[in-house]
Amino acid sequence: MGRAVDYELDRTDRAVVNAFQGGFPVVRRPFDPAAAALRDRGVQVSAEELVERIRTLDDEGVLSRFGSLVNAQKIGGTATLVAMHAPEERFDEVAEQVNAHREVAHNYEREHPHLNMWFVLSVADGEDETAAERVDAVLAEIEAETGQETYNLPKQQEFRVEAKFYLDGPIADGDLDLTGLGPSVEPSGRKSLTPRERDLVLEIQDGFAVTATPYLDVAETLGEDVDWVVETVRRFEREGKIRRIGVIPNHYALGYTENGMTVWNVPDDVVDEVGPVVAGLDFVTHCYERPRHEGVWPYNFFAMTHGRSEAESQERIEQVRETMAEYWNVADEDWDSLFSTRILKKTGIRLAERADANTAEDAVQAAETE
Repeated sequence: MGRAVDYELDRTDRAVVNAFQGGFPVVRRPFDPAAAALRDRGVQVSAEELVERIRTLDDEGVLSRFGSLVNAQKIGGTATLVAMHAPEERFDEVAEQVNAHREVAHNYEREHPHLNMWFVLSVADGEDETAAERVDAVLAEIEAETGQETYNLPKQQEFRVEAKFYLDGPIADGDLDLTGLGPSVEPSGRKSLTPRERDLVLEIQDGFAVTATPYLDVAETLGEDVDWVVETVRRFEREGKIRRIGVIPNHYALGYTENGMTVWNVPDDVVDEVGPVVAGLDFVTHCYERPRHEGVWPYNFFAMTHGRSEAESQERIEQVRETMAEYWNVADEDWDSLFSTRILKKTGIRLAERADANTAEDAVQAAETE
């Protein structure tokens, strides 16, 4: 399904991947303290060598990119998960019709006797309609074109979004966090972006250049002062607009080929208690509460797991079930596991429209008073 690579990671590569899936420093020359932190953990590498290591991992496809993971939800607009049935004899036709909508960011075929197509819809707020109204309009178009009903499953609670993939080797727990080295900044309290902030978001959404001075490179591209870039990126981290900064692995290249979406019919009165506990399992990468659809979809709790083999994946799913069982009596019919069998579309969340719609001139005045 995913992108495999022919590259053998050595001990230092594994340390880099484990250490920096988040917590990368936001300072002018971030590789200096990053390399020093690795040396403190017994991994001998200079700043220059660390730059070259990450550049090679990126070039070889071990990484999807190096840089920031932008939280699209905080930038503007909305995204939602949608399930539908595509008849076997028309599956490819339906997939093509769904994928033709530019709002569809991801689309997967999943193992389920009825709901076998799962896609993410990403939309911006418009002048004449809200993002939620635009979601309804796009789903109505898809239903009219395909003749199939869609089931909207918007996020009601987010317990975890942290797709980190660790390897055997140094710093296996990935607990190296250098975000505290950045400048001291306070959240702005603004929901909208200034035009400068919008341009920054769009510049960094696909990653940084792998150089000794990535923030300076961004600043020069934008024609901005590097201190403003560093301070704004750090503030975006604190505000949740950036989830984390570091190496973003290609998890297929690391051997995490089994992608299981477990779904649960959790009693409503224990969801708030169960959610944080399941999210605390280090192999759970995404964990949400979503709505049920009576008569079609009885599940209200989603937990995504990844494994390096079918056996490991099944073992992890069983750990989720055992954790659930500590809080309620889990019957066989109360849960299911849907494995993805094919990627039908994967373009990523398009931030430009969402950021543009959430950019306001009055935010400039507010920013100037911060």
